Amino acid sequence: MTQGNARPGGWLRRLLRRVAVWGAGLLVLAAGAGFGYETIARQSDPEHHKAPGRLVDVGGHRLHLHCTGAGAPTVVLEAGLAESSASWEVIQWRLSAGNRVCSYDRAGYAWSDDGPSQGTAERAAGELRTMLAAAGEAGPYVLVGHSYGGNAIRVFADRWRDLTAGLVLIDVTDETAVEALQISRPLMAVHFTAYQVAARLGLLRLMGDAFVPAEATAAARRHAVVVYGSGSMAAARAEAWAGVDSAAQVRATVRPRAWGDLPVVVISAAGQPAAVTEQARTLAALSTRGRLVVATTTDHYVQHGQPDLVLDAIQEVASAHGRR
Repeated sequence: MTQGNARPGGWLRRLLRRVAVWGAGLLVLAAGAGFGYETIARQSDPEHHKAPGRLVDVGGHRLHLHCTGAGAPTVVLEAGLAESSASWEVIQWRLSAGNRVCSYDRAGYAWSDDGPSQGTAERAAGELRTMLAAAGEAGPYVLVGHSYGGNAIRVFADRWRDLTAGLVLIDVTDETAVEALQISRPLMAVHFTAYQVAARLGLLRLMGDAFVPAEATAAARRHAVVVYGSGSMAAARAEAWAGVDSAAQVRATVRPRAWGDLPVVVISAAGQPAAVTEQARTLAALSTRGRLVVATTTDHYVQHGQPDLVLDAIQEVASAHGRR
């Protein structure tokens, strides 16, 4: 017997190495199989997961725009981080009875093409303006933003005040929370990267319920492989990483009475710290016609937890614009 074989535990180390090598090989094979499965399955996605709206060119890439109903002013719905036009399904359906309502997907999300640069609030606002003009959707618009989506519409309202009929801001991102944004940035990047890899390996398609957020609408669940697919997760990661820059862009729009007499309703979810509610109140005060509404639901997705409140706020702003 050699000296190497005589060492205590030597056989166990060799066994563990073999197990590790075989395990790594099996993981590679499984990943390859998942990648191939997802690649083949994607060929049928355009047929089974057709975009509900249309694709509008905004200069080298196209954004998905879904407009329904008729009336003025047009209501534009801006989704939060890692969400899409599908997240507005209930609100859009109910509003369309008497309004022109448009939801859309920012670059990279759901049915939209990838964009050419980092996902900042300024880029989103600019592409929103270009898309609406190219689609022939005339302003002014009632801009409705949830969470991160509030960044884009606040920049839009600052750049194109003449095209802004009013604002409804639903539990929007606090642009002053810079430290929190910096701390959360790498955590969200890891989170979205993990979901991106899982989607690319076919796990979302095979085990959708385990990967789809609990708050997802019926439309988002039906089209989960598109709405929460690898492209959407990459776009969400880019927006999260650019979150500090987006917050700075939004802060640059803040000044006393920045919105003049623009009709504004700021909605805050219930059960939040007093500082959060006070920041929402300060935001509403940027307009002489702004007001804060605290929801009774603690759900960050107030439009899901308390849709009537959101619908009433949108109708209030739309009517107020008509009386200006």
